[in-house]
Amino acid sequence: MEDRTSQEQASPEIKSRVQDSFDRQGLMGHLGARITHIAPGRVHIALPSRPEVTQQHGYFHAGATSAIADSAGGYAAFTLFPENTSVLTVEYKINLLAPAAGEYIEAVGTVLKSGRTLTVCQLEVFGVQDDRRSLVANGQQTLIRVNRPEQ
Repeated sequence: MEDRTSQEQASPEIKSRVQDSFDRQGLMGHLGARITHIAPGRVHIALPSRPEVTQQHGYFHAGATSAIADSAGGYAAFTLFPENTSVLTVEYKINLLAPAAGEYIEAVGTVLKSGRTLTVCQLEVFGVQDDRRSLVANGQQTLIRVNRPEQ
């Protein structure tokens, strides 16, 4: 059964707020990652394969895999936060299940529980080759909602 959030789209305002924040992240830009889907409580981030994001055996580096997973979960939570708030990761754990290989990897962050202060997300990362997706990492993350200072 497919999760309803895979079909839903976030409002244009939320999409804009998420994309604007993502565009300010130096690391995501440096890695070449991009957001491919924004829905309420769910965000997908893709990272194309290239030598700069691989480790010595040619697989995606665990650091790159973890970084896009962290951001996907953070932005999934952010889609449910009120305006004038922001998000910070409190902690996350990731299990690397298989070598991350493919044309690109895709991280999917999904909110499991959104609270007043803390939000918990599920993290999944897939290796994608042609139209085949293989789960290469999964994890869980806790995020905190913070008020943005007045501009």
